[in-house]
Amino acid sequence: MKKISLGFLLFAVFSNAQLQWRPLASAVTNVNNQRFDDVYFINDNLGWAANGAYAAVYKTTDGGATWATQVTEADLGGNYYFRNIEFLNENIGFVGTLNNVFLKTTDGGEHWNPITIPQPSPAICGLAAAGPTTIYGCGAYFSPAYIIKSTDSGETWQYINMSAYANALVEVLFLDELNGYASGSDANGGVILKTTDGGQTWTMLYNTTVPGEYVWKLQVLSSNHNVIFGSVEANAPHFGKMLRSLDGGQNWVSKPLPYVSAQAIGFMNENHGWMGGYVSQLGENFPILETTDGGDTWVDTGVGSNLNRVFILNDHLAYASGATIYKYSDTSLATSNFHESNRIPLKATILPNPVKDKLNLSVEFTDPDHLVIELYDATGRFIKQLKLDEITTAGKRQYTFDFPYAAGAYMINLHNNTGRQSIKFLK
Repeated sequence: MKKISLGFLLFAVFSNAQLQWRPLASAVTNVNNQRFDDVYFINDNLGWAANGAYAAVYKTTDGGATWATQVTEADLGGNYYFRNIEFLNENIGFVGTLNNVFLKTTDGGEHWNPITIPQPSPAICGLAAAGPTTIYGCGAYFSPAYIIKSTDSGETWQYINMSAYANALVEVLFLDELNGYASGSDANGGVILKTTDGGQTWTMLYNTTVPGEYVWKLQVLSSNHNVIFGSVEANAPHFGKMLRSLDGGQNWVSKPLPYVSAQAIGFMNENHGWMGGYVSQLGENFPILETTDGGDTWVDTGVGSNLNRVFILNDHLAYASGATIYKYSDTSLATSNFHESNRIPLKATILPNPVKDKLNLSVEFTDPDHLVIELYDATGRFIKQLKLDEITTAGKRQYTFDFPYAAGAYMINLHNNTGRQSIKFLK
């Protein structure tokens, strides 16, 4: 597998010489090596993109050739992280944030207004339209686990406590108003859940059985609802995985990936698909990977970084969100001014290292954020969650934890709004 050096972009040509991934370089703006967390299209031409850390919504009516800025965090008068975007139709849409704000538009995104949910919902990490007027949401990657549901186009909402099924939820996916899936993690590993009654009750379909892992994204083939795919975000030294079921979730196959932080996944059929993710604590750039044999082997396309979503429209058109918005098609798009950039991790330090009876951790935040601090041993075995913290202002935070553990090597894992990273230390 070839390596991609920073700033170097190579377009791979596959079995069909016309179809390939290209970044929509001049279409949307990104800064500080952050990413677009989500992209959503109504049809081939009409779509929206949501930037994460530099919160903004963009709209295109020409398949990504040009984009118009619709709303930014400055317009809302705050500092936000936009996690996802979903539309019921050309006019009614929603943006989930990680900052106690949930947005709705009724005019195609020209105006966005906060809406109220019955119980506190600190983050909406996933959204899923499930019919003409029904939409679901879920959260949060940093807990608690819950589902929100509206059957009247977002006018009123139901809150469903999911703590009996998971500790955290990051994805929700519905086939219709009643039948759907959710994924995230519990104390034992990444989880996939299923409901057949509109979210009132859920059944566990799968658990990765590795604590600290998340099932990050799900996809059901539109042509065959028995075929389901999932991406597993791991924690070093474990590697990410692709999950696949051919029988509606009754049985699953797990296939390893060459990268840790797998998030985005999208397949056009049972065999042909792509995966991506963000740069991890191992320092690798995670490009779009392609498989044509159902995940048995993967090819580095040389395109993309920091992917969080692959959005399949049909067998010859797809979009993806990451360092920019990417398009898989047979059209020619100008991309000469775009360079891939790695995600910038948190500045975190453990001093002194080796530690004695106290673990002292310093973390610098450039924006409001959330932080999950977890302790692992050198083999990647989960030991304990040390802290769940909401960061309301930028700046340096100091953390001190008792460390009554045996001498040896350990890892602290930091999971924030933009990714995960680990720091090795000794006692």
